Amino acid sequence: MHRYEVPVEMEGQRLDQALTLLSGLSRSRIKELLSCGAVQKQGVSGGLKASSLVHALDQLCLHVPDNQPLALQAENIPLDILFEDEFLLVVNKPAGMVVHPSHGHDSGTLVHALLHHCESLPGINGVERPGIVHRIDKDTSGSLVIAKTEAAHHGLVELFATHDIQRQYLAWCKGVPLWRQQRVDKPLARHPQHRQKMAVVESGKHAVTDASVEATFGRQLSRLRLTLHTGRTHQIRVHLASEGVPILADATYARAFVPSKKLPEMVQHALNNLSRQALHAEILGFVHPITQQAIYCEAALPDDLQQLNQALEQGFPNGC
Repeated sequence: MHRYEVPVEMEGQRLDQALTLLSGLSRSRIKELLSCGAVQKQGVSGGLKASSLVHALDQLCLHVPDNQPLALQAENIPLDILFEDEFLLVVNKPAGMVVHPSHGHDSGTLVHALLHHCESLPGINGVERPGIVHRIDKDTSGSLVIAKTEAAHHGLVELFATHDIQRQYLAWCKGVPLWRQQRVDKPLARHPQHRQKMAVVESGKHAVTDASVEATFGRQLSRLRLTLHTGRTHQIRVHLASEGVPILADATYARAFVPSKKLPEMVQHALNNLSRQALHAEILGFVHPITQQAIYCEAALPDDLQQLNQALEQGFPNGC
């Protein structure tokens, strides 16, 4: 049982908002606890709602149930850890690994690996997504942050909500854009005909990606650096496809790419061996929500993208 006294500066705030600030739990978690009667206010019997107003010196009691063990089986899957402390960790997720269990993916996910590595994950953010704050696609590699405590989860969610987190990606693309730098500000929503895909839709959710050209390789290929300002599903993949530079080997948003026989042989070989979209979440930077430490993580390129990049740079030594 946790007890809190409402400070003067919170006079007139909503109950869920006040308890979120006092407890460090997420607002959605507080609402869950309110709905099951786990919040009490001295002098009031029942009837507490999220929208109830608090007053200075109110005495609040919050009962947080013990974490429930997950039904998921921990799996001893190696993790490439970029940063870790008692509150959170950042991993370099390999391509091919699904972040959390879903239909058709009931083993081998990042969550299964995390359950083996961490003891404090159960109960955070639900039984299927413990500690997960954001995702990257199965076939995208790179940096991903995971919360190990309720307070860290709440703080990280707030950072993502206010866009106070640095996320930079590298993408190898078919085509060369007409611009060197571009802010792609196009709303995204489910594709009206193909529900498994996303699309640029006028009535969709706000989505912004900053793109800059790092290198071009002849007239057919380029490497771009992307900075995310929002985190919509498939955002970079859809935005680049809409700009006429789809990501190489993206089976969903790019047509099949048959390398030209005019390309250097080493480049043809690297492109033919590419089995997933050439997208990597390289940089993740943020202020630690608990310690206020500046965290900066840079995920090394996996072998397949290293080989692709090396082949392109060697095949086009004068690329700009």
